[in-house]
Amino acid sequence: MIRSLTPVASLLLGVAILLTGQGLQSTLLPVRATMESFSTLSIGLMGGAYFLGFTIGCLRGVNLVQKLGHVRVFAAMAALTSAAPLLHALWLDTWVWWVLRLTSGFCFAILYVVIESWLNEQSTNENRGMVFSAYVFISMTVLAVGQQMTLLYDPKDMALFAIASVLVSIAALPVVLSTKETPHYADVVRLDLRRLFVISRTAVLACLASGLANGSFWSLAPVYTTGLSDQLAITAGFMTGAVIGGAAGQWPFGFWSDRVDRRIVIGVLALTAAATGIVMWLGYGNLTPFWLLLLSGIWGALAFPMYSVAVAHANDYANKGEYVMVSGGLLLMYGIGAIIGPFLAAAAMTWISNSVLYLFTAAVHLLVFGFVLFRVGRRASAPMEQHVPFTEALTSVQTASTAFDDEDR
Repeated sequence: MIRSLTPVASLLLGVAILLTGQGLQSTLLPVRATMESFSTLSIGLMGGAYFLGFTIGCLRGVNLVQKLGHVRVFAAMAALTSAAPLLHALWLDTWVWWVLRLTSGFCFAILYVVIESWLNEQSTNENRGMVFSAYVFISMTVLAVGQQMTLLYDPKDMALFAIASVLVSIAALPVVLSTKETPHYADVVRLDLRRLFVISRTAVLACLASGLANGSFWSLAPVYTTGLSDQLAITAGFMTGAVIGGAAGQWPFGFWSDRVDRRIVIGVLALTAAATGIVMWLGYGNLTPFWLLLLSGIWGALAFPMYSVAVAHANDYANKGEYVMVSGGLLLMYGIGAIIGPFLAAAAMTWISNSVLYLFTAAVHLLVFGFVLFRVGRRASAPMEQHVPFTEALTSVQTASTAFDDEDR
C-alpha cells in the first residue's frame, strides 16, 4: 500500500489541506449567516449557488485545463478560492455571498479536476482502486476535521475565515511544486442525456435525488441545528457525524451491491434514509445531543452511498466506450439536484419550520423507493458477470467526478 501511495503522497497532502479548509467553510458560512440574520431562504440560495458554480466547473474545467495546463489552472483557482473566505468576512451582504459561493463552487470543482486527473495518471490499473480509496478516506476525514475547527474561535471573528483562506492557499504548494509530469486529457466526451435515460432511468433519478437531498444537507443542516441549540459544538458534531457515517457506509453497501441487483440496494438505502429523516423531523426539539449526532451519522451512512451505487448500476448496462459519458451525465444530474434542492428545502423551512429539512429529504428518498419498486417489475437485473467493480463516487464528498478515460476498464 505504501509503495502505491508514495508517488501521489504530495498530491494527497494537498487534498488533505484543501478539504480541511473546505470542511471549515461548509459549516462556518451557514452558521455565520444565521448569526447575521440572513433568511433561511437566502442561505438555501447560497448553497444552490455553490453547486451551480460546482456543476459549471465540472463541465467546463476540462476545457480550461486543456488550454492553460494543470499547474497554471490550479494556482489560479487556489488563489481565487483563498480570497473568497476573506471577502465573506469583510462584506456581509447576501448578494455578495451568493456570488462568492458560486465562484467558490466553480473553483473547487476545477481544483478537484486537476487533482483527480493527476492521481489517475500517476496510478495504474493494479493500484488505482487503492489510490482512490485512500483519496476518499482522506477527503472524508479532513472534512470532519475542518468542521470541528469551527470550535476554535467565535464565528463572528475574522480568525476562522482567515484560517480557511490560509489552508486553501497552502494546499496549492504540494501540487504546484510537484516534479511529476503533468497529466493529459483525451478529447472531451459529449454528453448524451437521451442515451443515459435508456441505459438506466433508476440511476438518473437516484442521482438527481441524491443531489436534492445531499445538496440540501450541505447547505442547510447547520441551520437545522442552530434552531435547536446555540452551542456551536452541536452543529460541528452534527455535520461531522454525517460525514463519518457517509464514509463508513460506502463500502458495506458497495460490497452488497456487487452481489445482488443494485436496485435493491438503492431501494433499501432510500427507504431507510427516508425513515431516518422522518424520525429527525418528528423528534425535532426533543432529541438529546447523543441521539441527534447518532441519527446524523445513520442518515449520512444511508444517503451518501446512494449516488455511488447508482453510478455503478448505470455502468452495469453501459457499453465500454460509454463509461465517461455515463459518469459525466450522472454528475450533471446530481448537480442539477444540488442546485434546486437547497432552494426548495429552504423555502419549506421558511414557511413551516427548520424541522422540515429532513421531511424534505425523506420525501425525496421515498420517491426514489417508489420508482425502484416500479422499475424492478419492468426490467430484469443485470447478470452478476456484467457488474463492474464498485468504487466510491467522490461526489459524496463534494469533489469532481472520477470519470476519466481508461481504455482498459
